Amino acid sequence: MSHTLKNVAVVGAGLVGSGWAIVFARGGAAVRLYDASEAIRAQALQRLGSMLADMQAAGLVGEAAPILARITLCHSLEEAVADADYIQESVLERVEVKQAACAQIDAAMRADAIVGSSSSGIPASAFTEGLAKRSRFLVAHPVNPPHLVPLVELVPAPWTDAGIIPVLRAAMEGWGQAPIEVKGEIEGFILNRLQGALLNEAWALYEAGLASAADIDRTVSEGLGLRWAFMGPFETIDLNAPGGIADYSARLAPLYHRIALSRRDPQPWSAEAIARAEAERRETLPADQLQARTDWRNRRLMALVAHLRDQPK
Repeated sequence: MSHTLKNVAVVGAGLVGSGWAIVFARGGAAVRLYDASEAIRAQALQRLGSMLADMQAAGLVGEAAPILARITLCHSLEEAVADADYIQESVLERVEVKQAACAQIDAAMRADAIVGSSSSGIPASAFTEGLAKRSRFLVAHPVNPPHLVPLVELVPAPWTDAGIIPVLRAAMEGWGQAPIEVKGEIEGFILNRLQGALLNEAWALYEAGLASAADIDRTVSEGLGLRWAFMGPFETIDLNAPGGIADYSARLAPLYHRIALSRRDPQPWSAEAIARAEAERRETLPADQLQARTDWRNRRLMALVAHLRDQPK
């Protein structure tokens, strides 16, 4: 690594925290992992070993053993964070839980350490305002699972030291992630606002009875998602008209405006529609097969990531 964040602590060893531990250890960092739950700590290293074995089988890492050897399980938060250059907080997505965890981290961390929160939508200002070292905290929101999907949203609080953004961005690049900077706090950040726009439209179409959940899913998996696996919306439309983005906009901007106007009174996802979608999904995938399907998803992601790595940018 060319950056200076070589000692990393991960607070929270659930699915996201475990993925982060692999990201940092895979990138060469010494990782200290902690979770407040004794039950989670007891199985953390076994789970990490299994995850790394799957990655090795998919060709995403070389030998799994040296990566696992860089991860040390700690039995107190203070032990994990005391000597860390960077701390990734990955506790439950609730303001009061993050406030408590970050207060503990604030008291135990070095003054020059950086703390990123895995918050999916809660801004850092909601849980760091009262901290003595609040200028060292920001959101570093991953996509689940972070060891397979590289995007990281870096979202500062109003009081975050601006100098840590380029440092953490360079470190994330060095660890193999794909960081972006969100230039101000906004609920949902960038990823979940984009995902939310698609989800809200999907629910509206489903509730109107215009397509089944399966066919809406197919529209993305067999249509939009194929391009979106390697390019974003602006590049997509830039290549979808002979004259590029200006040509596409001249042709289709009025259509998209009319679509937007048709949703000027967005409604919450209704309980009835949720129940119908749940019943449709459980008919396709019984509840006792959810974990197996999640494992299938992760293997597919591994195969896709391995393929994309071999392709020219």
